[in-house]
Amino acid sequence: MSLPFRDVLKDIAPYVPGKPISDVQRELGLTEVVKLASNENPYGFSPKVDKALKEAFSDIPLYPDGNATVLREKLAEKYGLKPEQFVFGAGSNEIITLIAQIFLNPGDESIFASPSFVWYDTAVKVSGGKSVIIPLKDYTHDLEAMKNAITDKTRIIWICNPNNPTGTIVTAQQLNDFLEAVPENVVVVLDEAYYEYARGEDYPETVPLLEKYPNLIILRTFSKAYGLASLRVGYGIASAEIVSFLNRIRPPFNVNTLAQVAAVAALDDEDFVRNTVNETKKGLEFLYNAFDRLNLRYVKSRANFVWVETKLPSQELFKKLLNKGVIIRPFMDNWVRITVGTHEQNRKLISAMEEVL
Repeated sequence: MSLPFRDVLKDIAPYVPGKPISDVQRELGLTEVVKLASNENPYGFSPKVDKALKEAFSDIPLYPDGNATVLREKLAEKYGLKPEQFVFGAGSNEIITLIAQIFLNPGDESIFASPSFVWYDTAVKVSGGKSVIIPLKDYTHDLEAMKNAITDKTRIIWICNPNNPTGTIVTAQQLNDFLEAVPENVVVVLDEAYYEYARGEDYPETVPLLEKYPNLIILRTFSKAYGLASLRVGYGIASAEIVSFLNRIRPPFNVNTLAQVAAVAALDDEDFVRNTVNETKKGLEFLYNAFDRLNLRYVKSRANFVWVETKLPSQELFKKLLNKGVIIRPFMDNWVRITVGTHEQNRKLISAMEEVL
């Protein structure tokens, strides 16, 4: 029997998440495993979230609020925007898929960097679009090359800022210059999953740009600094017109009740986020010093992970560290991405790397 799977699926590989701790424990017989592969928050989540979740358990038999009303109003107040300027997804990757579906017709082009978040390519291809991939320059977005790649077929440009996996940023001035050059009928998506870690200095504050650039979409998430990765709640900020079209194809009840409740509670504890960011910056400095001692090349990061070149092929290093109870994320050639953990987790990582290298 030959089933009619779409031809485009032949060129799409499944997304490969970071290896779960339970798998490593079971496969290798280890009791203590540190996962530094998926950029999760090692400090957990706010105590206010814990309290709110316990109070919400009785609502589990009921469907969620499909409009995410309370969360929508909370974010609107936080950013000084209208509630209808927010769209919610089961993680921001779901919103990425929706964006591709509302803007791309077969044959339309979409521009993004490489290496960057792999889901852009999947979302574009599944929508029938053509991926136009621009290599990074000095480990960050080559905005000049991306600008030059725009054609009359270009519909979406994706900018991951800070970039995953390199941790580099597009500065406020660079972004402003770029947006000025982009045609108004081309959508620019700013994926700011690591916004809370990167903000300050020359990092752009993009919400005020929405009024000037109606072709702009901002993506943020509660999975990283807020520590709600397993609950899957991300959000997009855009014009009310764009959000209205996204909502036409957004799956009903896509953000569950516990996720909504947790996100609302998380927004009430900025001290937790501030502490997470501060501890992460200390962790980065610790790792930089250790990598210097090991004579490893790395890229200074504005996120909660660091991009490191080692002396072994990335898959080989991944397997050797796995046997020592440390999970990292292998990428291309000798490059790996390592999440910043707690101080003890970082020490375990460096101890294992010293032994392996």
